[in-house]
Amino acid sequence: MFGSFERMVAKRYLRARKGERFVSVIAIFSLIGIALGVGTLIVVMAVMNGFKDDLLGRILGLNGDLSVYGQMSYNGPKPITDYDQLSIRMEKVPGIKSAIPFTEGQVLLSAGNYNSGGMVRGMSADGLKKLSVVSKSLDASSFARFKGDDAIIIGQTLADRAGLGLGSKITLISPQGAATVMGTIPRIKSYTVVGIFDSGMHEYNSSYVFLPITAAQKFFQMKDGVTGIQISTNDPANVKETTHKLMAQFSNEDLRFMDWTQSNNAFFGAVQVEQNVMFLILTLIILVAAFNVISSLIMMVKDKTRDIAILRTMGASRGAIMRIFLMCGASVGVTGTIAGTVIGVLFCKNIEHIRQGLQKLTGTNLFNPEVYYLEHLPAKLDWADVIQIVIMALTLSLLATLYPSWKAARTDPVEGLRNE
Repeated sequence: MFGSFERMVAKRYLRARKGERFVSVIAIFSLIGIALGVGTLIVVMAVMNGFKDDLLGRILGLNGDLSVYGQMSYNGPKPITDYDQLSIRMEKVPGIKSAIPFTEGQVLLSAGNYNSGGMVRGMSADGLKKLSVVSKSLDASSFARFKGDDAIIIGQTLADRAGLGLGSKITLISPQGAATVMGTIPRIKSYTVVGIFDSGMHEYNSSYVFLPITAAQKFFQMKDGVTGIQISTNDPANVKETTHKLMAQFSNEDLRFMDWTQSNNAFFGAVQVEQNVMFLILTLIILVAAFNVISSLIMMVKDKTRDIAILRTMGASRGAIMRIFLMCGASVGVTGTIAGTVIGVLFCKNIEHIRQGLQKLTGTNLFNPEVYYLEHLPAKLDWADVIQIVIMALTLSLLATLYPSWKAARTDPVEGLRNE
């Protein structure tokens, strides 16, 4: 498509000569702008993808892909009594990895001078082992001690704030107490810490505690019932299909099914909207750089009017002139896109090390877990997004060269030489 003569002329035009430095500076800034735009867009999209996937993985790792509850009554959801048999039957449904009965309720956590609201979740030791988000940070001795009516497992943040360790005591206070002639008396019971987990998510580490399922049933006065059954599937993305299978198979049971798309739909919808808006905003950086390419090429055409006229009189066609300036502009766009892609990919691969280095250098916390829920900066490089960004940057850069190149090809050699 591009002949050797056209490549040679374009290469010479890209070299700044005396009196042409200003045009060259604009081209350099255009290249830097495209590189920064592409690199920034790749990094932001990777961080947004990582944030969404990491957060989704941790939420589903603790709460499951879907939960099964009893039907609603005047006093709230009815307890599920035959939960052992139901769990066994549900685990036999294709696509289901585990079904864990649980009992949960809100309480006030108290230890010394520390008081905070929290969530109690009661489940068996085998069920807790299936929660990889929690069990990965616990040793075998913690599970061995997780039994009876006195054991409790707490999060790392809660332990740090309250000054608790293994063997320490923590008190749970439930607002739903026993009714007496003196009024409702809250239920209060102290438990011994037998394990400390680290889920990697600040909210869970600071507010979730785990009791053996029998202890939770006694504390919440549920007798032989549980709050619900937590289900994990082989494919969380297709949880709707699994939910429909369960609803069809257990239609005769007095049960309600709620998957993660229903319970967290608003939250992840907001994350998706934010991701799309960030993509559009950062695309403007590349668009501005593309306009710089247009201005630099127009100035180059203006300066090379005499050269264009001479080339036309020597036999160069309008197509050849257009291709020369297309190459001049495209080289800026292609070089900037390649440089930006390399910068963005390298930044994503080392983003956590870069964050830690900047924190040490500035002495500030650049990623507060209390604000962002996660305790590290996630980044998931999606090559489909990278390819989309590269194609978009190249397209904008090439479109930016069309008008100046067409203008150069339309230059009248007679007018050009006469003005000179």
